[in-house]
Amino acid sequence: MEDTFAYFLDQLINGLTLGSIYGLIAIGYTMVYGIIGMINFAHGEIFMIGSFLALIAILLFGVTGSWVPLALISVLLVVMVLSMLLTAAYGWTLERVAYRPLRGSPRLAALITAIGMSIFLQNYVQLLQSARIKPLQPIVVGSIEVLREGDYVVSLSYMQILIMVLMVVLMLIFSQIIGRTALGRAQRACEQDRDMAALIGINVDRTISLTFVMGAALASVAGMMFLLYYGVIDFFIGFLAGIKAFTAAVLGGIGSLPGAMLGGILIGLIEAFWSGYFTVEYKDVAAFSILVLVLIFRPTGLLGKPDIEKV
Repeated sequence: MEDTFAYFLDQLINGLTLGSIYGLIAIGYTMVYGIIGMINFAHGEIFMIGSFLALIAILLFGVTGSWVPLALISVLLVVMVLSMLLTAAYGWTLERVAYRPLRGSPRLAALITAIGMSIFLQNYVQLLQSARIKPLQPIVVGSIEVLREGDYVVSLSYMQILIMVLMVVLMLIFSQIIGRTALGRAQRACEQDRDMAALIGINVDRTISLTFVMGAALASVAGMMFLLYYGVIDFFIGFLAGIKAFTAAVLGGIGSLPGAMLGGILIGLIEAFWSGYFTVEYKDVAAFSILVLVLIFRPTGLLGKPDIEKV
């Protein structure tokens, strides 16, 4: 069975779905690094908080898979917006309390603070929600048969379609925001030279805060999709997902939004195919090995651009 095209296609779909989730988280890493040159290692916990907020909202609304499609879509959209707003507030607070006071400090201080905030948020959620795994019954059910090869059927679930479509739509929206709006121009100016951006009237503090807010909102969408797709979360899911998303951002070229999405897709595909054709225990080893090989031959990542210091 493992040698058939149907099995290959099945792993391809799984990899694209997982990679879409990684890519949404990775955008937050790459946006923050692009502007202030700092890795926000607490970003994985923002993703985790987004998934918990989505779970709480779903339970409060009493959403089940038996709802009619129009009502289900409407309520899930409301849940997503609420989750984005509340998680964005966490992102803003994180930047304001933990990172802004250290902006002029050595990078090591900011790095230690980021790791400390990651541990704090993990324990914060553990104390509020307990360490038990939180399950959720399937809500978005149903699938489309893509291919049948003997007794093996390849199906594309509606949940997988939702995740991949949402990834593409959000990628296009945020690319337009960064490429065509005043906020995007301010972000690009701060990325090039924060001091000069402040001199020409850009509010650097507000721009950086909004960048954290945007990254947190995307992470909350990824958290909600993770919850709906896997149906189980706990306070520790943000750690490994954050590491994978950071790897995706570096692989694609940290500082590049398309690179973050490409890196996420590649990490998802590597994990899916390695788990399907070899052994699931070493899928993380395979992903990090590919990262090392890419960085040996292309240190800036697949779509990253080398820093050019002007004299």
